[in-house]
Amino acid sequence: MVDAVIVIALLLVAATATLAVAVRDPVRQALVLAVLGVVLTVLFTVLQAPDVALSQLAVGSALTPLLLLLTVRKVKRPKGRDR
Repeated sequence: MVDAVIVIALLLVAATATLAVAVRDPVRQALVLAVLGVVLTVLFTVLQAPDVALSQLAVGSALTPLLLLLTVRKVKRPKGRDR
């Protein structure tokens, strides 16, 4: 039973990571990265590593996507300017 849960969690990680690479829009990439962080948190919890899971939840699911979204917002140029 535990092996099946680990396999399902690994498949979810692989699918979400592939989706993060396949998405072209930076805002959507940041959102998919947040989902990937949550899925990795679930995987670490299943693997009985709660300290790593809490770190992943804080950094991988919240902080990193937030910083990426703020960076994209700051760098994005207004449409119509080709400089």
